[in-house]
Amino acid sequence: MTTTQASAPNPPNNPPKNPPKNPPTVPPTNPPAPAMTEFQRRTGTVLCLLTMVLAILDQNIVSAAIVPIVRDLDPVHGVDHVAWLVAAFSLAASVVLPLYGRLCDAFGAKRVYLAAIVFFLVGSVLCGMARSMTQLIAFRAVQGIGAGGLMSVTMVVMAHLRKPGDKAGPSALAGILGGSGMALGPFVGGLFADHGNWRMIFFVNVPLGVLIIAGALWTLRLPRATATETRIDFVGAALVAVFASALLLACQWGGTEYAWDSVTILALLVAAVVGLALFVYRQATVAVPILPLSLFRDAYIRNGFLLQGLTGAGMLGTMVYLMMYLQLARGVDATHAGSYLAFMAVGMMVAGIVGTRLPWRTRTGLMVGTALGAVAFAGLALLGTDTSLWVLRGELLVLGLGFGQLVGRAIVAVQQAAPREHLGVATTGIRFFQSLTGTLSVALFGTLLGRAFAAKSDVGDISAIPRLEPSRHADAVAAFVSGVDLVFAGAAGLMVVAVVCAWRMRDREPAAEPVATGSSAPVR
Repeated sequence: MTTTQASAPNPPNNPPKNPPKNPPTVPPTNPPAPAMTEFQRRTGTVLCLLTMVLAILDQNIVSAAIVPIVRDLDPVHGVDHVAWLVAAFSLAASVVLPLYGRLCDAFGAKRVYLAAIVFFLVGSVLCGMARSMTQLIAFRAVQGIGAGGLMSVTMVVMAHLRKPGDKAGPSALAGILGGSGMALGPFVGGLFADHGNWRMIFFVNVPLGVLIIAGALWTLRLPRATATETRIDFVGAALVAVFASALLLACQWGGTEYAWDSVTILALLVAAVVGLALFVYRQATVAVPILPLSLFRDAYIRNGFLLQGLTGAGMLGTMVYLMMYLQLARGVDATHAGSYLAFMAVGMMVAGIVGTRLPWRTRTGLMVGTALGAVAFAGLALLGTDTSLWVLRGELLVLGLGFGQLVGRAIVAVQQAAPREHLGVATTGIRFFQSLTGTLSVALFGTLLGRAFAAKSDVGDISAIPRLEPSRHADAVAAFVSGVDLVFAGAAGLMVVAVVCAWRMRDREPAAEPVATGSSAPVR
């Protein structure tokens, strides 16, 4: 009988005869990171809110200082370049948004946040030292690159500061302060322009920015990264920059500098379409995209992006023409016209204070906000040449109550639904859509207004209304107001679509909480 003996195991001190060629590696464990104290968390939240206000104020503050800037730098031809002072800033801030999101996921929100503030401050100093309109426009673009991070990466930082289970978090307050900054920007700029030097509107950013940097270095303890892969798709970033730049320039120039059917505008639109097609193909094939298409397969995130885009279109697209209505149809000067936005800002503040105390689910808050926006725009669509300005103020208050429920809430909803490793790109992606749709709406509403005005008036251009003799002025104003009413009716239609998007965003538990500040993830 044959017996088979089991082979003895290798002695502990002897290696196996056939060791694996590629033994598995065990990732090193990081020691637990020091948790942020409640005081540090609250201080970090305040710093983030100050950062948001800093960026939004600077986006609007220049509009009130245009006259002294032109008078100082180029009194002869400066007025021809005024539009670029705002456009250069907005364009630069928009095209870098997708890249900022990927950088946050790859290298950590704190590093990118601090870098964006430094970039913004460098641009601010350069703007304050500009000696020509060309220099100022170029430096505004530099400032805009930093501001793009201030307005988006800050929201990523706030997502990390949000406590587990907090469905509103500090991000909701950012929307409130954002609306306040939009209203206060022209007022603050006017104060510096009328009672000081226009260069101070840029230099004043420096001490506040340095304070924010110092406070962030002390308080913020955030994960270095949420993604395991640190490669950056710079080709994809370049393609989305081409798409966004071409589209935004076409919207900026179409119907003003060039006719919509001109070679220049058509070439820009073709470049935008080609850039978008190549970008989508790149994101579908590259290993590490800067805007993963998988995000758009989630209906909740997809509706959140669309809702935020519609909100941006309604807010930015109509504010431009509201100011035109006040100045051209009602004879309100530019300074006092800007003060009407304060009523919308008050509505946003009230919505933020009350909304955080109400036991509303995310879906309910979004539906209430979009419905209030639709009602307010429908009321604005009934404006006439002699409508009481207090009725207008009331409608702006209602509009603020609606937008106060939307701006921060939609971003938080998308952040909670997105996978943890895509927190940065989801946040900057929704801001990117808001920026694009806002610019598009200004152009499209402008075209609608221009055609409606031309159909009812023989005046060649809306800008000629103030120079008309009294016999023709009243008819021209009536034609203009009818066109503005169509713009507001269009905005009301957009908000009705937004109500449907909000209704489709059925509440659900967050996909993954952002890395807690007391976890084992490495922090900076």
